[in-house]
Amino acid sequence: MEWYLYPIIFAAGFASGYINTLAGSGSLITLPVLIFVGLPANVANGTNRLGSLFQAITAVGSFKQKRILDTRGGLILSVPAIVGSIIGAQIAVDLDEQLLRRTIGALMVAMVIVILIRPNRWLVGRPEAIQQRPNWMQLLLFFAIGVYGGFIQAGVGIFLLAGLVLSIGYDLVRANAIKMLIVLCFTLFALVVFIFNDQVWWGVGLLMAVGSGLGGWMASSMAVERGTVFVRWILIVVVLVSAAALLGLFDLIAGLF
Repeated sequence: MEWYLYPIIFAAGFASGYINTLAGSGSLITLPVLIFVGLPANVANGTNRLGSLFQAITAVGSFKQKRILDTRGGLILSVPAIVGSIIGAQIAVDLDEQLLRRTIGALMVAMVIVILIRPNRWLVGRPEAIQQRPNWMQLLLFFAIGVYGGFIQAGVGIFLLAGLVLSIGYDLVRANAIKMLIVLCFTLFALVVFIFNDQVWWGVGLLMAVGSGLGGWMASSMAVERGTVFVRWILIVVVLVSAAALLGLFDLIAGLF
């Protein structure tokens, strides 16, 4: 591999870690880069989990140090997500990725509308609605998110934030912390599936993971310092860009020139 690709891989990891910690969809950066440097799509999908794991570890450590993380609540919600991620990683090859990307893009557009119309639900949260034990509908929701996260990872952070804020009742900053704990838990199990199937390229993956970890650490500090309003606007921008990419708008614009 050419020398100039190494700083590109590191930079992609850093950007992904930063964006994933504040919102999600950082894999929309890293997956194309991994494929560009020569990895087959399935190997890129597996290798990408190393960066997701490292950024989650550093972000969770930072959030916990700042006493933002609800560890117990996060671990409870991680259980259905872990089960879902294992299933998602195993059945990934059987799904129509193109149709999935279009569906998720449309869902993200709808999510932006929800964020803009009812901002207080994202900024303040509903502490009185947070239960000691999630109900079966909430557990099913996080199982479904886990299935998707195990399948392709890209965008899973946004769906986790939506579930944690709109369904469980956390504000955006606390939801971000729990989101990273859930990602840490289910990514670890999904990664094992990809390793078992020999779909992880360790050298490139570890370099990207170092960048992702640094980006996750910096973003977690900024999320706590800037507060929920800052995170909300980052979320809106990331969701809009992600939706445009998933719906193929960038490819359409490129084809006009």
